[in-house]
Amino acid sequence: MKNWIVRFATMLVFNIAVLLLIVLLVPGVRGTWGVLWGSVILTLATLWIKPLLTRVFTNHAQRKSARMSRLGVKSLNALFVFLVALIVWVLTVFFSQISVSGFFFGWVLPPIALLIGWLVYDAVDDKLEAQANRLYDSATGAARPEAPVTPTTPPVPTAPPRVLKDDGLTEEQRRMFDDLG
Repeated sequence: MKNWIVRFATMLVFNIAVLLLIVLLVPGVRGTWGVLWGSVILTLATLWIKPLLTRVFTNHAQRKSARMSRLGVKSLNALFVFLVALIVWVLTVFFSQISVSGFFFGWVLPPIALLIGWLVYDAVDDKLEAQANRLYDSATGAARPEAPVTPTTPPVPTAPPRVLKDDGLTEEQRRMFDDLG
């Protein structure tokens, strides 16, 4: 649950910045306080609808790729990525108080800006989420510093994690669960 909260919060802050830039720089897009609600819609659409649409379009592209040239496959993939951004943009505009005017400046350029924003977010999301995790842990008190070990006090040994061998899991599955936290 914590990872979803942290991911949602970092993406929400980033989407507020992206939507503000779109509203400020794209002449066909207007919004005031609707940007805040629009960024919530954009974040939800990015977290839930974007992966679903990407999977559907990717499956479609893979079926078509056997009959197409390499350039055709790349063009089809680029078109599908743009369509995902366009659908997310349409949902954001429809469910928020952001208004658009004009075909190019209202409906074509903002999804391209979203694509650029998603590329930037993908480049910095690990660092953002790590910092947000630290802030979350410090706010909830989950990450308390341990007492320093001095030469007079020996370190307290921690018990190894208890592993149940008859739980039906393979060693790899146990490692995956341990990695989840």
